[in-house]
Parts: sequence; structure tokens; C-alpha cells
Amino acid sequence: MSVEAVSGSTVMETAVRHSVPGILGECGGACACATCHVYIDDAWVDAVGDPEAMEEDMLDFALDVRPNSRLSCQIRVRDDLDGLVVHTPVRQA
Repeated sequence: MSVEAVSGSTVMETAVRHSVPGILGECGGACACATCHVYIDDAWVDAVGDPEAMEEDMLDFALDVRPNSRLSCQIRVRDDLDGLVVHTPVRQA
């Protein structure tokens, strides 16, 4: 599924707005749950960057965490992320 995002919004906000399956965002983007967990496509890992400490702590509550795991609520859409590919886990925590 491909969707258009507004620069400055988050990947989670964009996914919820477009009803992307697998991204729930139950906390509304407050980094207080792990229901927007995604896997960053390998080609985009460096561009997206590493999670901050608070996000790393919340990822402890996600299922099947991998090195390329991120919370989509913490990824701001920017021009250099045009074409970003993320994958959703089989199920969210």
C-alpha cells in the first residue's frame, strides 16, 4: 500500500489517516504504547536514523522487535524520506 504524507506529520499519523492495516496508534502518537511498531525497510534504515531513548524503552513492549524496529509515531515525514518503505509486524502488542 502506498500513501501520500504531509511533511512534518508522523508516519503513524499518516498511516492512521489512510487506514493502513497493522498500525493502530492507540496512544495517539504520545510514545506511550507500541501499537504503531514498524520495521524500516533496509534501504531506509540510515536515512530514518536511530530511535531516541524513550522510544527504545517503549519498543520493549512491542512484539518481535528487530534491529530495524521503530515506532512510527516517532518518525517525522521529511523531504529526504520521500519514498520511505516500512513494513508492519504480523500483530501489534
